[in-house]
Amino acid sequence: MTAEPSTRVMTVTTEAVAEAVRCLMAGGLVAFPTETVYGLGADATNARAIARLYDAKGRPAFNPLIAHVHDAAAACDLGKLDPVAARLAEVFWPGPLTLVVPRQPSCPVAELATAGLATIALRVPAHTVARDLLAAFGGPIVAPSANRSGHVSPTTAQHVLSDLRGRIDFVLDGGPSPVGLESTIVDCIREPALLRPGGLPRADIERVLGHPLADSPPSAEATDEAPIAPGQLASHYSPRTPLRLNASSARAGEALLAFGEPLPLGSDRALGALNLSSGADMIEAAANLFSHLRALDALGAPAIAVMPIPHTGLGEAINDRLRRAAAPRPDV
Repeated sequence: MTAEPSTRVMTVTTEAVAEAVRCLMAGGLVAFPTETVYGLGADATNARAIARLYDAKGRPAFNPLIAHVHDAAAACDLGKLDPVAARLAEVFWPGPLTLVVPRQPSCPVAELATAGLATIALRVPAHTVARDLLAAFGGPIVAPSANRSGHVSPTTAQHVLSDLRGRIDFVLDGGPSPVGLESTIVDCIREPALLRPGGLPRADIERVLGHPLADSPPSAEATDEAPIAPGQLASHYSPRTPLRLNASSARAGEALLAFGEPLPLGSDRALGALNLSSGADMIEAAANLFSHLRALDALGAPAIAVMPIPHTGLGEAINDRLRRAAAPRPDV
C-alpha cells in the first residue's frame, strides 16, 4: 500500500530555511511567506519542478510565472531593464512590484515558466524570509501564490495547507503576510502600463515616472489571448461562495464583508460578518482581504455581500481582486 504524500511544515529558523533550500535544489515545491502573499516556490531553471508546480496548483500552463530574485543585479542577469524599468527597480525594490521586461538571451529560466514568451516577469521581494531563502538558494525562484489556481490567495501557512496539503513538499511558516495583496505588475516592454494593481499603489509609481501609467489591457479571457503576466484572467481569486459587490444592505442569511462604519442595513440578519477595516484604513483592509474571504466562504452562506470600497490607493487593487473573485468561473 502506497503511503499518502505528506507536506512538511517548519516554523522559520536558519535550519528550516536550509531545509527549504535542499528541497528546492532536489526539484521540490516549497511554500514560503513574502510581504504580499505566500508563494509556492520552485527552481526557476528546472522545467520538471515547474511542471509539478503547475500540476499542484491546477494552473493553466499558458499563465506565466514571476521569477523572484535576491537583488536588482540578479534581475538584470535574467531580463533587460531599460532606463524606466531600472528607475522603478531602484525606487521600489525590494518590494511589492513586478516588472515585465524582455528576457536576456542567456536567461536560464525555463521557458515553461514564461509560457514561451520573449518576456519575463521579475520581482525582488522585501520579506526577510523570502530574501533569506533567495540568498541561500543562489538563483531565481518562480513563486505564484501558494493556493489552488483561481482560489483565494493565501496569507498564512494554514491557508496554504488548506489548499495544497499533500500536493507540495514543504511549507516555511513565517506568520501572516503583512501586505496581503499580490504585487503590482507593470509592463515595461513598451510605454509603462499597469497590468495588475497590487500592493504598491498606482499613484506611487506615477510619481516616479512623472506621468500616468497606461491603462491595463482587457483580460486575457476577454481577448482570447494568453496573458503576459499573472493575475490577468477574468475569473481569479475566487471563493466557492458567490460575491455580491457594492452591497448597500445585507440580505437575511448572507455573509457580509464590511468596510468602515456604519454597517449596512440588515447586517444584524447576516449569517456572519467581518470588517476589512472598521476605521476605513486601506492598508488594514488589504491585509485582511483574503483571510476574511476565506473565513466567510467557510460559513456556507448563499452569497457574500460586499460593501463598497473606495477606488483610491490600495482600494484599486482590492476592487480588482473582488471583481475577479465575483466573475463567473469557467467550467473545470
